[in-house]
Amino acid sequence: MADRTPAVEAFWAAYRTASGVGHDRYDVVAMGDSPELADELLALILAGPKRATASLARDYGEGRAPLPAAGDHVVVTDAGGVPRCIWRTTEATVKPLIAVDDAFAWDEGEGDRSRAFWLDAHRTYFARQAVREGFVLTDAEPTVFERFRLVWPTPDP
Repeated sequence: MADRTPAVEAFWAAYRTASGVGHDRYDVVAMGDSPELADELLALILAGPKRATASLARDYGEGRAPLPAAGDHVVVTDAGGVPRCIWRTTEATVKPLIAVDDAFAWDEGEGDRSRAFWLDAHRTYFARQAVREGFVLTDAEPTVFERFRLVWPTPDP
C-alpha cells in the first residue's frame, strides 16, 4: 500500500466530483516490488491490456488491509507516488496459485498473456516476497485473483 498524500487526495476528490461517489473508501497502491515494475505495470493499465492483478491472501486480514472485494476503489500511483488512475474491483476470488486459468492470465495483460508466462512470472515475483517474509512458496499458496475496470481518468467503456 502507498500513502494518501495531498496529491492522491486531490486526485480522489476530482474523481468523486466527476463520478458522484459519496465516500472516501479507497486504497492506494504502487504496483510491483520495484520502481521499474511499478511503472511497467501502470503503463499496462493505462494502455488497456491489464485489467487484473494477483496478490497473496496472506497480505490481507488481521492488522492488514481487508481482502479485495467487488466494488472497491484503488488509486494507482507511479513509482514516484504520483496518482495516475483509479480502478474499481469487479471480482476477487481466492484460490491456489496454480489454479490460474488462461482467461485470467490474458486479463492480467503481462508478457505474452499466456498461463505459462503468468505462472513463471508470478512464481518468481512471489518467491521474492517469500524470501523477504520468510515463508515457503508453493503452488498451493492461497492467491487473490482480482479483476477491475478503469474508472478514472478515462473510464473503460
